[in-house]
Parts: sequence; C-alpha cells; structure tokens
Amino acid sequence: MQYKADEAGLDWTVDSAGTGSWHIGEGPHPLSQKTAMHYGINIGHQRARRFRPTDPLEFDRIFFMDEDNLRDARQIAGQQWQAHKASLLMDLIHPGKKMAVPDPYYGDESGYHTVFQMISEACDAFIAQHIQSFEKSR
Repeated sequence: MQYKADEAGLDWTVDSAGTGSWHIGEGPHPLSQKTAMHYGINIGHQRARRFRPTDPLEFDRIFFMDEDNLRDARQIAGQQWQAHKASLLMDLIHPGKKMAVPDPYYGDESGYHTVFQMISEACDAFIAQHIQSFEKSR
C-alpha cells in the first residue's frame, strides 16, 4: 500500500501489524521479500510489530486479512476500538463476501504471488476510491 500510495502522489503513512507476537522485530518472510522484489517493491526494511490498543486512534483506516485478525484486534483495542475504521481488505473488491487473504507462510512461492496479487488489487481499489472521493469533493 505504501508503494502504491507514493506512486499515486499521496502523502500517506502506511503501517502493518499482526495480532500475534511470534515475529516481532523480524523482517518479512524471505519469500514475501522475493515476491515483492519481483514486482519492483523492496519491503526488506519492514519489521513486524504487534497491533496496539491505540492503533484505532492513530490510523484512519485499518484493513485485516481475515475475520480472526479483525476479532483479535478488536479484543486488543478494547475501549479504543473504532469499528467504522476497520474492515477486511478484500471487502474493497468483494464487498460483503468476508473473503480472507490466505496466509502463504507454509506453502511454496506460488502462494506468495497469489497473495501479492490479491493485496495489490485491493490496494489499487482503495487508492482509486480515495482519489475518486477526493475529486468529487472538489
């Protein structure tokens, strides 16, 4: 998303977090990095962090890969949860279907390309919606 926002000339700060703590401080999986680089995007600088209770206050939108992560984040945030900011990423292109982005972690490289394409398409849709909304408001 950050790469695409930058390419569109949007001054956005994009972040990523997980709801588990098992990879905190680590870089993306080597196959994630290889796949992103295949598409011209370097994600090697990224580091895993855990979703914070204050994230719903700090970010305008929060996208989740699946219902489990959304539920876990809601529990982590507690009183600071802001449902209007949260949605499944794939709802951007498949509204209401509650479609999950599969975790390619235990699979082969082809799964990483599939997931990259899914996320890329959703990011494109979000940026297009943002630009269209901005243009209508002018």
